[in-house]
Amino acid sequence: MAIFGNSVSETVSESETLADEVWVGLQATPKRLSSRYLYDDEGSRLFQAIMHLPEYYLTRAEFEILTTHKQSILNLFRVANRPFSLIELGAGDGLKTKVLLDYFWNEQAQFNYRPVDISGGALDDLTQSVRSGWPQLSVMPIQAEYVSALRQLAEDDDRPDNERRVVLFLGSNIGNFGPAEAVAFYKQLSAQLQPGDLLLTGFDLQKHPAIVHAAYNDSQGLTRAFNLNLLRRINRELDADFDLLAFDHYETYLPETGEARSYLVSREAQTVTIAALGLTVPFERGEWIYTEMSRKFTRAQIEVLATQTGFRVVGWFTDERGYFVDAVYEKV
Repeated sequence: MAIFGNSVSETVSESETLADEVWVGLQATPKRLSSRYLYDDEGSRLFQAIMHLPEYYLTRAEFEILTTHKQSILNLFRVANRPFSLIELGAGDGLKTKVLLDYFWNEQAQFNYRPVDISGGALDDLTQSVRSGWPQLSVMPIQAEYVSALRQLAEDDDRPDNERRVVLFLGSNIGNFGPAEAVAFYKQLSAQLQPGDLLLTGFDLQKHPAIVHAAYNDSQGLTRAFNLNLLRRINRELDADFDLLAFDHYETYLPETGEARSYLVSREAQTVTIAALGLTVPFERGEWIYTEMSRKFTRAQIEVLATQTGFRVVGWFTDERGYFVDAVYEKV
């Protein structure tokens, strides 16, 4: 870890974990790769573009929530004018969060901002943007995975006794977790927080399947490029020879489970060599690699997740159409 002024950065090499994932995942049946590796610098850039697509309703819905309910959200975060630390997991470009930062600052709330992201490029851009917009706001970026970042904060805890930690997990990132994974992850988050600390999560709610399906099959092909970039990353970091033109992106949505799933499908019989691993991977025509899940939730599921992981629901904010919710959990 290196500290420069009021910023905190952590050099996190994912090469070994990526190699492990590729070694195991591409020899499994069916083949799979974790969605966490979609977010290198190029993947993060592509995802920022996806969020602005007309079909991708999630960003607009959550932006509406934060804009409409920012006063009520601040009232939840700030109790008796106590200072709070705003910790954002997967901060990206901070587009939606800046709505809160601006309002909180204008309301003279006592808070600092700690954006967390695994993409150093995205984190640098966000930090520069926030410092330009709010020069007096204390910004302390952390380049790390989510739980690792919270663990750092817990281990290096110098917060005042009366400071509350407020964790933001926006954008329905929780939808990338399966049910058991979500419970395990939120238990990890809970273990790093103190009673009274808060966790605001963006959940995409279940709705008409056609609306969900269109969000992951955009007309501009950005979601396809986002998924194919994972193969490009493996080529670059593990000296592989994936031909991106030999793969298609395919998405499906299952209403009974609330799961939108993404796959990369081999267009032909082919063999891929991953030199760094000494691995040769055969593909049949039509064979797929499972890359990502985006799960949609009911209110009951969101409430159960809280009770299973040491939280209780204290805030519930939805957009006008009821597509999306920002639910606020309190550590009990």
